[in-house]
Amino acid sequence: MNLEKQLRAELARIRDQGLYRRTVPVRHEGGARIRVGERSFLNLASNDYLGLARDPDLLAAFYRQHSCARPGDLGPGSTASRLMTGNHGLYQRLEEGLAGMYGRERALVFNSGYHCNIGILPALAGRRDLILADKLCHASLIDGMRLSRARVIRYPHQDCDRLEALLREHRPRHRQVFLVTESIFSMDGDLADLDRLVRLKRQWQAVLYVDEAHAVGTRGDRGLGLAEERGVVADIDLLVGTFGKAWGGQGAWLLCAETVADYLVNTARSLIFTTALPPVTLAWLCFLLPRIPRLVRQRNHLRDLADRLRRELAGHGLTTCGKSNIMPVMVGDAARAVATAEDLRRHGYWVNAVRPPTVPAGTARLRISLTADMEWPLLAPLPGLIADALKTSR
Repeated sequence: MNLEKQLRAELARIRDQGLYRRTVPVRHEGGARIRVGERSFLNLASNDYLGLARDPDLLAAFYRQHSCARPGDLGPGSTASRLMTGNHGLYQRLEEGLAGMYGRERALVFNSGYHCNIGILPALAGRRDLILADKLCHASLIDGMRLSRARVIRYPHQDCDRLEALLREHRPRHRQVFLVTESIFSMDGDLADLDRLVRLKRQWQAVLYVDEAHAVGTRGDRGLGLAEERGVVADIDLLVGTFGKAWGGQGAWLLCAETVADYLVNTARSLIFTTALPPVTLAWLCFLLPRIPRLVRQRNHLRDLADRLRRELAGHGLTTCGKSNIMPVMVGDAARAVATAEDLRRHGYWVNAVRPPTVPAGTARLRISLTADMEWPLLAPLPGLIADALKTSR
């Protein structure tokens, strides 16, 4: 069988299972809206949680601040990797600012959260080590584990009792044990028990790795994430955050000890062998750095929107979970989830159906992602529309 014939058969199987995906050209507008073709939608699939990426006032202030910059200072290309000639001086400013903001020894900036998660564990975890990871960790963390040479065991989601049992059984036989989790889980919107994970880390002399991608900006008094909210920033050995969500930018960072950062600069392949971020991106991130802690109103508004929508969804008999601005509405069947999402789009709501392999089989869902530039009147019809669409798709 030639390759194209094989792939056509595989694509047909994917379509039959209701799992076929395609890219759609999108134009972002203000007020949490997007335009697809000739239609405008309320965007309920965005990771721009604080609404910064398209904030016209913020963008105008950024361009005014840099209006006198030399063209090369804000170029769209970095020309090389960080270890060649792509390490623009703004990297140092950004990393020192992050480390100071969090009170940590060192911050190390990567090109994306994916680059962080496929680079850190393969560099740090060797054949004599063990990785214990929450079963619902993000795909990038799973790929990082696969690339590492360590043994990997994925414990049931949020089951710290099982994690403790695994530590008791396996810790004595391994040089290092890495405990790996998200803080806010990307598909369920629920919160990791960071307090207990810190206790387990201390008790068993493990290394705690927490991906705060969906918490930075939105949680904590200064928007430093769930670790700040729980008062455990200093207790997390490897704390990953992203600029690509609530920060409205591009890139990600690791907070860690000085020795760890130096080692990763020399060994993390996803940092060494990729072109650096462009100066214009770094300038935007440095511009946001002092502003993120001050966005208290946006964080409070986002929390209030999420609480209200979660209550309304439950009031319509819909099953949801989590305690964040990420809200899954559980459907189960993948084809039914797709049909419901399509019905919502006919009413002007851009909602994505999340299906396997992104989530476990039988747990297809609508993933609703709220942002701080939304207002309740736009969301008020949504629970009723979802309930009606699910009834008609049975």
